[in-house]
Amino acid sequence: MDKKYLTVPSFSGLPSPVYLRHDEFDADTHSKPHTHAWGQLSYVSSGVMELEIAGQRFLSPPQYAVWIPPNHVHSCYNREAVIYRSVYLAAELCGGLSAAPCTLVISNILKSILDDFARRDVKVPEDEADMRLAQVLVDQMNLAQVQTLYLPNGHSPALLNVMQALQADPGDNRTLAEWASQVYVSERTLARQCLRELGMSFGDWRQRLRFLASIEALAGARSVQEIAFDMGYSSASAFISMFQRLAQCTPDQYRRQARRG
Repeated sequence: MDKKYLTVPSFSGLPSPVYLRHDEFDADTHSKPHTHAWGQLSYVSSGVMELEIAGQRFLSPPQYAVWIPPNHVHSCYNREAVIYRSVYLAAELCGGLSAAPCTLVISNILKSILDDFARRDVKVPEDEADMRLAQVLVDQMNLAQVQTLYLPNGHSPALLNVMQALQADPGDNRTLAEWASQVYVSERTLARQCLRELGMSFGDWRQRLRFLASIEALAGARSVQEIAFDMGYSSASAFISMFQRLAQCTPDQYRRQARRG
């Protein structure tokens, strides 16, 4: 089957120091690797976008965006349909942001500004009010909490085996000790590898994996309770609590917003 490629803006220079892009991309769509002289914030208000930037794989679920500094080769892939928001930022405005690709936690203020510009189809802020909003947007990007990767990958063989098994079945509830026995290392060794290579505990990484998997599952017709059990939770309430903590909305609210979008 031929790949469905997305159209990438072809201008050689930005129309304004802050340029906004709003779009909706179908499932199973790609963008070809490309680069440009400006920075880019890629964010999806619904769905999960997968990006590859300079050989690193990033994931952008709602409430988290991916920052791409100027002159970094990048591409994306959408397994499911997504509602897309993007900010192109002139190089002279990128000084307060990371010089390396990273994940940024999206504040409610930043999300609201992006949604407002998208609703009014503003690509170039021109009047005084929109120029002020654009400045607040840049300020919020500079203040955003930085994470190296939303769902990082390990490289030790034992840890890789565990991660691959969990990605195939996020609902697998085996403990860290049980996984350690499965891959023939001690529990302490596996715990150290998680902290050193992932920057987080085994439990935190698995929770993020389940959150991403549940976002994709919510695009389908299964009930929240069925998805909760698929993700390894013993009750829908425990799953809803996890989802609400990470997405700032319940699974049902997320599903309604995605369908409206």
